[in-house]
Amino acid sequence: MSEIQRPGALYQQVAAAIREAILSGEFAPDSLLPSETQLMARYGVSRPTVRNAIAALRAEGLIDVRHGKGSFVRSDGQPALTIERRISLTTDGRFVMPNGDIWQEAEEPSTYRTRTTKATGRLLQLGEEEALFGCDRLLIDPSTGTRAMHRTLIPFEVAEAVPLLAEEPCKRPAAIYRLLTQDGQKLSWTETVRAHMPLPDERTTLQLPDATPVLHVARVAHGTDDRPLLLEELRFGADRAELAYRITADKEPARRPRA
Repeated sequence: MSEIQRPGALYQQVAAAIREAILSGEFAPDSLLPSETQLMARYGVSRPTVRNAIAALRAEGLIDVRHGKGSFVRSDGQPALTIERRISLTTDGRFVMPNGDIWQEAEEPSTYRTRTTKATGRLLQLGEEEALFGCDRLLIDPSTGTRAMHRTLIPFEVAEAVPLLAEEPCKRPAAIYRLLTQDGQKLSWTETVRAHMPLPDERTTLQLPDATPVLHVARVAHGTDDRPLLLEELRFGADRAELAYRITADKEPARRPRA
């Protein structure tokens, strides 16, 4: 039996001991933890204490509880999918994204009208309650099962200036880029990434295990005058995929000579 001699509630002491066993490699990634009965004997505690300790480690994301099978140590392996975040332009004026072909649409896209929120208005440099076209897609990578929620938001004013875009605002981003460049826009992009714990609909849709954050990628396409024209949002489980960026050195602006 292992000695439990730490301060704090007894279940926290047991959770700390199991955590140490996981981090030391005694309980290997993807392995089945000892049963409740075995853990009770190992640490000399009651069944409720063991269950509370397991619940605490589950909330931390160290273990998964699979109903009917037991508690398993979470894998510490690499994400199943690497998503490259770059855009290429072909000689015939088409935009190509490296991962554009891996995703399949799991259901029909949903087109709707909506309005800016505080968050989307900030990215699009618009006030709140400005009219937008929205398009939601549920994507899946068939080779890994990775699921992603993709959304495009286009201000009415932008869509109305490009007739083909106003008629069909739920085009794929590469097609939207081409329409905007054909309209005379010289495009550039900015992108931000943040993490948050999933909302109930995100957890269900993305099929996330316990204590798994969502990575939220926001890409804004800017026009010739640096005005935001389009907002894309991509959300997926942080346990399933990682982002990869190609970074190049920008030329430093020439300094003006002092008068």
